[in-house]
Amino acid sequence: MANLKEIRTRVTSVKSTRQITSAMKMVAAARLRKAQDKIVRLRPYAGKLHEILLDISMHIEETEEENGFSRVSDSEKVLLIVVTSNRGLCGAFNSNVIKETVRIVNEKYSRQFNSGNLQFMTIGKKGADYFKKQGWQISEDHSEIFENLSFGSVNELALKVMNSFLEGKYDRVEFIYNQFKNAAVQILTNETFLPVENDNIRHKGSEQGDYIYEPSKKEIIEELIPRTLKIQFYKALLDSFVAEHGARMTSMHIATDNATEMIKDLTLE
Repeated sequence: MANLKEIRTRVTSVKSTRQITSAMKMVAAARLRKAQDKIVRLRPYAGKLHEILLDISMHIEETEEENGFSRVSDSEKVLLIVVTSNRGLCGAFNSNVIKETVRIVNEKYSRQFNSGNLQFMTIGKKGADYFKKQGWQISEDHSEIFENLSFGSVNELALKVMNSFLEGKYDRVEFIYNQFKNAAVQILTNETFLPVENDNIRHKGSEQGDYIYEPSKKEIIEELIPRTLKIQFYKALLDSFVAEHGARMTSMHIATDNATEMIKDLTLE
């Protein structure tokens, strides 16, 4: 059994830890409020724009007009964009994304992985560090983008991925990330970025929107599709960024409560 001096030393140590976790919780809460406002404002715009994109994309296919972003192939060359965080202390935030990525590779793209046709773009140091240790092929790492996340900083990267798809470097591009629901809940998400898929519209059986194209259908499509894809790219990163702060705030809140309970137990002892 510990003597009195050892218990007092432990109480002092736990109190110091509690101060740190409490401070980190407050910092995460402040950053969460600021970032949450951005994603709440962006979602309605991004959602409607994506809906219009799918509807128009289906119409283009029916009228046999050229649309490179809807090109569907056998998915021989695949790019997975894995979004984690640059910092830890956020619970299972990063491990969930990593586990989901490993599952997708094993169950969905094992053939491409073994043949060297599956590449990874990491956004977030935690994911990049893990996959490098595993010896996986990381084509690009853009962890620095979270240091100053904005549509302007994401625009160039999104355009690069889109051009790679048009050039045939990739047949399919998917995102794996945490989507923000609230401070305590993050939704693990795997969604297709390219090609633009409209199967969900067909399954819904909804009627196609009646659009009036001005100045012309071709010019509108050439402008709308790239813009919508850039917004979707930015939304995925912003969602993950907000979810990270929510996960860290919750994790530090739990750690602070646990430290308080431990201090009570040690004081009683």
